[in-house]
Amino acid sequence: MASGTYVVDSSTTRDMTSCERTDFWSEHVTSYQGQMDYRYPPTGDFHAGTTRQRTDSFQLVMFWSDTIKYSRTAGQARYDSDEDYRLLLPVAGEMVLRQDDQELRLVPRVGCLVTFAAPFEILQDASARALILSIPAQEVNGRLNRSSPLTAGLDLTRGLGRVLGDILAGLHDERATLTGSQFDAASDRLVELLCMLAAGDNRPTAPGHLTEVETAVRRYVREHTADPDLTGATLARALGWSLRQVQLALHHAGTTPRELIREERLRLVRDRLRASAYRHMTITELAYASGFSSASALSTAFRQRFGVSPRELRHADRPGPSAVHRS
Repeated sequence: MASGTYVVDSSTTRDMTSCERTDFWSEHVTSYQGQMDYRYPPTGDFHAGTTRQRTDSFQLVMFWSDTIKYSRTAGQARYDSDEDYRLLLPVAGEMVLRQDDQELRLVPRVGCLVTFAAPFEILQDASARALILSIPAQEVNGRLNRSSPLTAGLDLTRGLGRVLGDILAGLHDERATLTGSQFDAASDRLVELLCMLAAGDNRPTAPGHLTEVETAVRRYVREHTADPDLTGATLARALGWSLRQVQLALHHAGTTPRELIREERLRLVRDRLRASAYRHMTITELAYASGFSSASALSTAFRQRFGVSPRELRHADRPGPSAVHRS
């Protein structure tokens, strides 16, 4: 897929013969979600369909089908390696997820974050329709400073969770009017909210003041990312809080001032490398313009974060698929 391309496509078993449908569905889902096993109802009359939105960075699928059981074995997780996460949210009906010795009942407004790096089972009833957003692992791990978070139910009925659910549904509803950059930008912010929710920022017991401090700090860092003098101390002084307050608020969210600043700078560089407006700038110029002290400091941090160098990403994004994200 060419860089920047945004594709919306739909598939259904509607026009297929009954004997073709299950084979088609197994191949279709495997082609963009990875190897799994499929258990179909014994009737042999199976119906299903998908609507998929995708760019080089994110993929959102609305899917529906008759009763089915999906399972990913330990062997499949090992040999068909996929570290990316899926945000799974039913919009109708009911699904049951089993992973890591947990069983979750998923209904509308109750979703979960699933890792494909571990075995799981998903049972779907015939009335279920669901959204599933594929999220590159580094987008979650880089924010939460951990990998493979435990599968956990996400309450999307109120507060931050409701905002997150509305964005996810809106991405699907507005699929025909969005551009690729708009889809990626909204997905990126959705993942940020998801990580805040996963870190516990929506718990009633979380101190309200710390949440307010964290929100203000994140906003300030995003607006001043390119400032080479930006540090925890300077942003605390600018916002009128002590450095200790800032550190405590970000610790509550699972990060530090230094890590947050580095993350935002790396994301800024990544976005500029992909934008045609910055093609005239060298990597060194981009490094200085994005708050890094040198091109080597940028390259080292960028490779650790995204798995490729800035130069490799720039070249990969010109003619073909991105080297950073799987479609």
